[in-house]
Amino acid sequence: MAHHTRNSNYSCLTERLNRFPQGAPPSKLLDKIPALLFSEKEARLVSLLPIRPFTAEKAAKIWKMSLADAMNVLDRLSSRVILVDMDQNGITHYVLPPPMAGFFLGSL
Repeated sequence: MAHHTRNSNYSCLTERLNRFPQGAPPSKLLDKIPALLFSEKEARLVSLLPIRPFTAEKAAKIWKMSLADAMNVLDRLSSRVILVDMDQNGITHYVLPPPMAGFFLGSL
């Protein structure tokens, strides 16, 4: 049954990426790329994130985890350029870059 969970987590992530206006056209290769970049847990968590920039507090609430745990996940993803982090008036905001040429290559 683990393969169903795995497919589900990565499918949810792909659906999340497709919420951007430009989306990402379905392809067999595109189905494989998230598994190279994200763990199953990361795929599930990122699939729940909003499209617009958000704070660690917002992610923690969405993920139903402590702020410290959410910040660890966000910082790990940002260090791999899967999420972009930016400072706005002393508050860190995060955003998942839209799928585009170079999006995945920058993360590898």
